[in-house]
Amino acid sequence: MLASLLAKSHSIQASDVRYETLDVTVTESVQVKMRLFVIISVLLVLGFPFIMTEVVKKFSTCSNFFFEDQPPEIEGVLKNSASQDNNRYKLICQKYDNKYRFATLYDTVKRIPIFSAYKYTGHYDEKPHIPWMMEPQLEPLDGKMSEPGTNQATGGDYWDQEIPDELERGHLFPNGHAADKINAKSTYTLTNTVPQKKSFNSGSWRDMEQKVRKSMDSNCRDKKNPNNILAYVLTGALPGNTLLNDRVDIPSHMWTVFCCFNTKTKAWESKAHWAENKSEKKPNPVIAEKTLKQLEEFLWNKYKQSSLFSEDCYNYFTLKKSSSPEDEL
Repeated sequence: MLASLLAKSHSIQASDVRYETLDVTVTESVQVKMRLFVIISVLLVLGFPFIMTEVVKKFSTCSNFFFEDQPPEIEGVLKNSASQDNNRYKLICQKYDNKYRFATLYDTVKRIPIFSAYKYTGHYDEKPHIPWMMEPQLEPLDGKMSEPGTNQATGGDYWDQEIPDELERGHLFPNGHAADKINAKSTYTLTNTVPQKKSFNSGSWRDMEQKVRKSMDSNCRDKKNPNNILAYVLTGALPGNTLLNDRVDIPSHMWTVFCCFNTKTKAWESKAHWAENKSEKKPNPVIAEKTLKQLEEFLWNKYKQSSLFSEDCYNYFTLKKSSSPEDEL
């Protein structure tokens, strides 16, 4: 079957492809592996790079990307490190070059991630040149025929947009927050991206990411090894009411929060930001700094998201002792 597909690779179109399974009698686990092999083969034939991540039952497989090894609690979605709906919400331990790089909670109905979690340990200054990757384990493994991208976005969803301010693939774990070239490459998976307005993604959101990066570089350290930079970061998206290519949810808002041991105050502290995913004009707007508590309240009102970090992170991150945004309300 693979040889047949490869022979037709110059004339085949993505819209014409369906997955098939091998008609042999084997155990269930072997059948799943063989179907996954076929899916990967088809993706390669069609020119879809893939990332060999792991869709897991619990985030305990890669819990080190969460503060105190505890993932967020999201009502009806994620509890006790496990998905509350295995058919819809997938837990992904993002594995690249034989090592876990970050973690993602993915909504296969909306075809966007809910959040990605990563550890910030410094940044790599160059932008890697690598094709966008897909996650073969998110494709149906039930033996039925389906098109690539049944449960996730594809590069083709972003083609031929006839709108003034196009939508582009916006990272949750940004490559600019990756510590080295390999980690930066690992962020180029479509399971780590959502449709963002181009002017917003390259404008106020990028400005905020760079400002946060500078703050973490200067003040966040591993409490046990103070010479090392360390911050725990969660970045996510709130589902919206419109679709890209009639398939992929366009988030209404983006949010992010980090928690780290602040060397200036000798305490665990956090800082949050969120903003509407909409077109912007120059000069770029400034995204206001918020507390972790304010972000959790915002997400609760929008998405019933109950807790992101433990109580240890509720202190507001400051460079100097000063009032928090809550004091100004």
